[in-house]
Amino acid sequence: MVDARRQLTQRNGWAWCALAAVLFGAATPATKLVVDNVGAVTLAGLLYLGAAAAVAPFAVREPRSAATRRQRSRLLLAVGFGGGLAPVLFVLALDRTPAGTVSLFLNLELVATALIARVFLQEHIGRRAGAGIVIVVLGGVVLAGTAEAGIAVGTILVAATCVCWGIDNSITASLDSYSPAQITLAKGLVAGSVNLIIGLILDGAPVTRYVVAALVIGALGYGLSITMWITGARLVGAARGQVIFALAPFIGAVLAWPVNGDHLTVTTMIAFSLSLIGVVVVATSHHAHPHMHGGSEHSHTLDVAEPHHNSDVTEVLSAAHHRHLVVTHEHEHLPDIHHRHTH
Repeated sequence: MVDARRQLTQRNGWAWCALAAVLFGAATPATKLVVDNVGAVTLAGLLYLGAAAAVAPFAVREPRSAATRRQRSRLLLAVGFGGGLAPVLFVLALDRTPAGTVSLFLNLELVATALIARVFLQEHIGRRAGAGIVIVVLGGVVLAGTAEAGIAVGTILVAATCVCWGIDNSITASLDSYSPAQITLAKGLVAGSVNLIIGLILDGAPVTRYVVAALVIGALGYGLSITMWITGARLVGAARGQVIFALAPFIGAVLAWPVNGDHLTVTTMIAFSLSLIGVVVVATSHHAHPHMHGGSEHSHTLDVAEPHHNSDVTEVLSAAHHRHLVVTHEHEHLPDIHHRHTH
């Protein structure tokens, strides 16, 4: 029974990350439609303000967290890299490079997230999951090898974007003092407002219809997508969550065909198939060993299907704030927020 509940929790994690990939994948060709009519920094600000607007009704209803100074500092770091710098670099890349090509190079985000999560957060990956990550990356390499010439600057900008988002992903997947909606709201309000003010000073105000379009794209492709990804990554780990999210570039490349006029090729389909195989390999990886959970307190929504939230191992303090009791056991697990231990 416990194993079945644990598997259900993990499947929920995969599902959240997959939905996030669909929304973000669609956002890339949609953003390309307005990038020529709105300044890069202004557009980045509008996208994240749209994200904040989408999650604000949920975030304000959730209890305020008792975050430590370390958690607040890490949230600020995630906001700076993921919400402030990354979207500006991303929009600059779109301004210089076809939407389909940008989408395909976004697979570098998977590499950045996996490396950062492993090196700095000691997130366990394992041989099978590592092999799956390599297969997903190979799909991106196949496509990169057929990309158009003369996109060196755009490629560098996308790579820098992916590093910033990799830092953001690894941090937010482990921030257990804030809900996913609260994290997205913080990113949207702070980074969106700063970028919008700077953008308006540099480029002036854009036409109203493009403002509305950018806000809608931000609400769906960033607000809901980021919240879904954080929710899923907390259940399966940052690296594995990003493997599922790595399907977003291919979704963007496919949609760029009818939306932006980019061509869908046989190579694209081969690369997509490779990446899909990699995702399946990662999703079917297994990991189990005896481990101990130390006594800890944090705040997040209690998942009734999560065995670590059973009444015999968890003490609810107030609303979402709870304490995990010390327990040693062995079971199959992923590097979620309850399994940040060394191996």
